[in-house]
Amino acid sequence: MSQLLADAKHFFRSFTVKELGRLMTARPTEPLISTHEMRIYKRYFDLIATGRKTTEIRVNDSSRKNIKPGSLIRFRCQGDEVLTRVTRVAPYTDFDAMFDSESVAAVNPLATREEQLANIREIYPPEREALGVVAIGIELVKP
Repeated sequence: MSQLLADAKHFFRSFTVKELGRLMTARPTEPLISTHEMRIYKRYFDLIATGRKTTEIRVNDSSRKNIKPGSLIRFRCQGDEVLTRVTRVAPYTDFDAMFDSESVAAVNPLATREEQLANIREIYPPEREALGVVAIGIELVKP
């Protein structure tokens, strides 16, 4: 049996030309999983890579509209990368409203709510926050 599998000519002999044509041109039946790329600061990258940060927050601009539960996000920082799966997506009007509902420790276990708001607002000016914000639940994808 292993000899049949090892020799490609036996594989092709077990299918008709019509069947081989269908196999080679058939579209995948499972939907493709979207993979999004995001750059992130080192301090947050390290928390994601160790599984301590389970919620990523961003402004809800056009690049976030296609992120759905089940999507993959590859976070990149200084040549390193970590792959995560989206578990949920929750939109909010602003960062204050987001922290009223989201776990502060899930966003950054090393900072208080006030510290996090100050850090976020250094990254995103008011006109960007006015777009709305999104909390993205993430889990590590094991290699």
